Amino acid sequence: MARSSLPGRLPRGPFSPGFWRSPLRGTWFTSVLGVVLLAGITTLFVTGLVSYAAYNPDLSPVNDRTPDKGVLGFYLFSWPTDPPWLYRLTQGVHVTLGLGLVPVLLAKLWSVVPKLFTLPPARSVTHALERISLILLVGGALFQFVTGILNIQLDYIFPGSFYPLHFYGAWVFFGAFLAHVVLKAPAAFRNLRRMRRGEGEEPDPELTAARPDPPTVTRRGALGLVGGASLLLVATSAGRSIDGPLRHTAVLTPHGGPDPGHGPGAFQVNKTAEYAGIRPDDTTEEAWRLTVTGRTGTVRLTRADLLAMEQHDAALPIACVEGWSTSDQAWRGVRLRDLAALAGHDEPADVYVESLQSHGTWRHAALSAGQVADGRSLLALAVNGADLTPDHGHPARVIVPAAPGVLNTKWVTRLTFGEL
Repeated sequence: MARSSLPGRLPRGPFSPGFWRSPLRGTWFTSVLGVVLLAGITTLFVTGLVSYAAYNPDLSPVNDRTPDKGVLGFYLFSWPTDPPWLYRLTQGVHVTLGLGLVPVLLAKLWSVVPKLFTLPPARSVTHALERISLILLVGGALFQFVTGILNIQLDYIFPGSFYPLHFYGAWVFFGAFLAHVVLKAPAAFRNLRRMRRGEGEEPDPELTAARPDPPTVTRRGALGLVGGASLLLVATSAGRSIDGPLRHTAVLTPHGGPDPGHGPGAFQVNKTAEYAGIRPDDTTEEAWRLTVTGRTGTVRLTRADLLAMEQHDAALPIACVEGWSTSDQAWRGVRLRDLAALAGHDEPADVYVESLQSHGTWRHAALSAGQVADGRSLLALAVNGADLTPDHGHPARVIVPAAPGVLNTKWVTRLTFGEL
């Protein structure tokens, strides 16, 4: 049946039924891609919310740049320190899966693009809701994937802070996605069952070309191409967070390749000392002091004072929101809970950590009492048997199991223990 925008006049261009000629489009092709995205995007949403919780957003405004989250923060919980590789796993899955789903998302959008040009725009209330959800879904998907990829590449060309943009965008996108699933999932699964029984796909005149061009590839071949592209992206990015040979294949993402350089400090960094504005004169034995404040007042410690305290060891990775992580490194330093006790806290307390960093974000961070209590949470002075390098936070840095990398503050100059 011809679709028209005005009586007696046939639509032209993309609004014409004969404009879309690909023989690949159809309900089976779209349904397969939709089922893959249903599982993948749900996993992305859950791991993204988990990543937000890992920043301790309810602990202090220090860690939270997302104002007025209100009911959207209903799920927040105290982030654990066990297992120590937890954030490395959840954020590695989030970023690697997100990159791997890009070809699937693009193929899905391509498969349904004729629906954006159907006339009339709404034939019923259900159809109107579907169209609205589709607009929000497409816009939200593009926004989330584009900003996420830019964050991975450390290209902050979008206005505002990544954290609130990605957080609010995720809820808008997933709300539209959930509405779309409720409306379309029954038909998608029904169509897949029909194909499995050999009954043929359920026709959809909005997807299937009225006058298709001769096929140059089968639909299964097209799905294989999409799957191969996804596997290629995974192979060239997963090494950011997986040890072993894949370190050498992570060529498309920063921090993803083999450990840089040689020696004890030869593992990835996000920001160098030079980038952070750390002047060598400020980190000498004579100039640097650690100020520890708590219930009984303030104590100022030199690096020699810290080295004279009982030293402890912890084998921990560093994992960042961009999805990259290091393998376990052998850290050595003073336990945070011992420093809390030095400031008069018999029981571990929350701590506000400040850095010498003179510019940029995350010059300070807040850690929970549970994180301070863990015996592996250190003010590290050395790593892999040698003093910290300037790029790894000399003279002292925080290292906490399972915490996002930005909470493992480098170039620490002040610790303030107590309720935040």
